[in-house]
Amino acid sequence: MPVSRLKHFLDEHNIKYVTIMHSPAYTAQETAQSAHIRGGKLAKTVVVKLDGRLAMAVLPASQKVNLNLLKAAAGASEAELASEAEFKDKFPGCELGAMPPFGNLYGMEVFAAGALAADEEIAFNAGSHTELLRMTYKDFENLVQPRIVKLSPAD
Repeated sequence: MPVSRLKHFLDEHNIKYVTIMHSPAYTAQETAQSAHIRGGKLAKTVVVKLDGRLAMAVLPASQKVNLNLLKAAAGASEAELASEAEFKDKFPGCELGAMPPFGNLYGMEVFAAGALAADEEIAFNAGSHTELLRMTYKDFENLVQPRIVKLSPAD
């Protein structure tokens, strides 16, 4: 089960979470629809490169990462989307494109949209294209310690 590492981590920290099973979906908007969650309430993980190092941008599924905003927020000279070939081996046990936003488990810095921080809960892919986890945003923030930044004009 792809999410076992994440669930083990959450269980070790006594974090309450809910598992949401859904039919297979491969885009953030499809996942939101399949799981019956509004796109603005589902967090998606976008793997980016900041000055050549991999990082995660986490934002509502209904938004797109503005690389110029991310570059400025990160204090980077360059910001670009990472190719699947560059990160496919960084997430053992996870299906490609379904990485959870826990950069701390994968040695990556996490930049989270302010819109997510404003919600009480966060839901996200849990390593597979058929399973989401939902937990309090406060617990997510305490565990991951993301940098809260503006990632899109809508944020």
